[in-house]
Amino acid sequence: MAVIPFNPLAGGLLSGKYRRDDQPTEGRFSVQIGQQFADLYTERYWHTKAFDTIDRLAKIASELAASLATLSVAWVLASPAITSAILGASRPAQLTDTLAAADLDLPDDAKVALDDLTHEYRWGDPAR
Repeated sequence: MAVIPFNPLAGGLLSGKYRRDDQPTEGRFSVQIGQQFADLYTERYWHTKAFDTIDRLAKIASELAASLATLSVAWVLASPAITSAILGASRPAQLTDTLAAADLDLPDDAKVALDDLTHEYRWGDPAR
């Protein structure tokens, strides 16, 4: 059995381009792509707890001299159950960090820290 996850950057939230106090006018969290779609993504991802987690993920990324997007995709790919990840980009430049994930070898301690930090996102409702 193989697993190919979709949306490993949580609609761009794990790209680092959004801040908790933002009012996005472009992208998945904005009405630019339709109110219903924006509402869906906002409800799913835009929570204080998610931004607190992103702050902690960004610290780990900085310690590894990687971008948040690179770290996020590298962590997904580090799982032995994952064979690939479905990435999206609206501009070619956005692929730089995500494709760099293939070359980031996560140290064991970073993998454990990421697994611990994201446990409830994988096994429960992180917004609750």
